[in-house]
Amino acid sequence: MPFDETSSMKTLSRRRFLVRSGEVGAAAIATHWLSRGAHANPLGKPIGIQLYAVNAGIKDNPAGTLKAIKDIGFGEVETAGFGGLSAKEFRKLLDDNGLVCPSAHLPFDPANLSPTFEDAHALGAHYATSGNLRPSLRPPLLNAPRAMTLDEAKRSAEVANTIGEKAKLAGLQYCYHNHDGELVDQGGGATGYDLLLRETDPELVKFEIDCGWMVLGGRNPSDYFKQYPHRFPMIHVKDFLPRAPGAEDGKGEEHPGAELGHGIIDYKPIFAAAKIAGLQHYFAEQEGPFVRMGQLQAAEQAYAYLHAMS
Repeated sequence: MPFDETSSMKTLSRRRFLVRSGEVGAAAIATHWLSRGAHANPLGKPIGIQLYAVNAGIKDNPAGTLKAIKDIGFGEVETAGFGGLSAKEFRKLLDDNGLVCPSAHLPFDPANLSPTFEDAHALGAHYATSGNLRPSLRPPLLNAPRAMTLDEAKRSAEVANTIGEKAKLAGLQYCYHNHDGELVDQGGGATGYDLLLRETDPELVKFEIDCGWMVLGGRNPSDYFKQYPHRFPMIHVKDFLPRAPGAEDGKGEEHPGAELGHGIIDYKPIFAAAKIAGLQHYFAEQEGPFVRMGQLQAAEQAYAYLHAMS
């Protein structure tokens, strides 16, 4: 069933905890959420963060930023670059701060996957994860429209199966992460994402649902959990502000990122469906621009929101 954004936004307008600019800081927000239910992490699993959400700090001060992440309370991270360090050097910083890295977003060259897999092992990751595979296609799609065509999806599925097979031989699991372009209707309700799911081997290719981008693409993550159980071991927990007045549908840049709990997505039913479908890890993430608070403050808000969710 397609996601009903209008209905969801009306419901959320009654439920969401509103933050007025300048009224409360991130620490006060965290206190509010934590007071509602300590030890209530979704699924009883450690709360993770996709480090792209604090990429400015990772680039400028990776050691200090990882310490701050740990101090907030996060137990797991998913990497998106190493702040100019090698994977081995970055792993040491993770170990120093007691952080675990079950998944890493990495570059994939199907003709030479050894460096990618070596980095995943160096980080201690089980999942070697990518976004779209356009640079890996032959010929590569470097300037393609945002929407994924069915032909692109079919070609991507072939590459994903190849990567997944080699990842399995290397003791890893390949995982594909979506944006909204994979969910664009290509006619008759067909989407590139659905074709990817059908054309890839369930044992070789798993999927990481970016829930924020999926909702912007007009689909409901809960429906996919129900239809494809055990296909989605990970999710990104991301929120967006409502579309700007007059903006066109299908343009993600018209939806600025929102701190978790202050956007258009209700995560309670998503986590309920994910639990049944075998979710293993979840990572908070936020798209910019960060105009209402800094990246670390937003990360603190994300942790507080997730920690209080029952």
